[in-house]
Amino acid sequence: MKLEDRVALITGGGSGIGRAVAHLFAAEGARVVVTGRTASNLDETLTTMPATSARPLAIVADVADSASVRELFAAIDRDIGALDILVNNAGIGIEDIGSFNETVAARGREASVGGPITTSWNVTQDMSDDTWRRMLSVHLDGTFYCTREAIPRMVEAKRGSIINVSSTAAFAGQEGAPHYSAAKAGVLGFTRAVARELASQNIRVNALCPGFVETAMSAGYSPGFKRGTMGRIPLGRWGTVEEVAQAALFLASDEGSYFTGQSLSPNGGIFMT
Repeated sequence: MKLEDRVALITGGGSGIGRAVAHLFAAEGARVVVTGRTASNLDETLTTMPATSARPLAIVADVADSASVRELFAAIDRDIGALDILVNNAGIGIEDIGSFNETVAARGREASVGGPITTSWNVTQDMSDDTWRRMLSVHLDGTFYCTREAIPRMVEAKRGSIINVSSTAAFAGQEGAPHYSAAKAGVLGFTRAVARELASQNIRVNALCPGFVETAMSAGYSPGFKRGTMGRIPLGRWGTVEEVAQAALFLASDEGSYFTGQSLSPNGGIFMT
């Protein structure tokens, strides 16, 4: 029971990595709070919790809205009164996945016949202000808003672990996703700065940088794109949400007590540092 007597908030806890983290943390003794924008997804996370879980709680909130985040933390204060772990996991994927897949397919066809690749991405020049802002608001603003609220509560408790979910796209950039890559790189810079700021308060801040992981959000990628990425991954497969959750558990628990300001990247070897 590595997280016994600790309270953990997982944003984006209604599916994918967030649900896997919530289930593992509950199995390890934490009292888990999950938040997200869809009540039915959060309810499913709770109903599938391990039997050992200590009274989990679901709260609907939008991390991209600072007022909603303040209400979320006020509810935690009212219903629980403590917070030891924050996992900033909430995120969104590429909006126009169909266009992304079409570009991948066209470039793949050109490469397969040995000719020059002339199909361009044209993503940045065609991107709207709203698409750019929405990506940054969920990933980067949401991480900031939740961290800002968590800090005074963790300072009062004289301990804390904050885990920000970034991506290998923050290191390498992902073709066709400049807004996602920028948001995740911003999360890394934020993680390191806040880790330096809070170290003297016994609060650790680290980042998780998964590679390609099988989730509902990644299900829209075409089979051709998935095959192409697997060919670049030394372990030859995409990761699972359970594997990412295990990395989060390490950073949240006392086993990761000498880790702060670090980027732990379960990625199968597609990106090596």
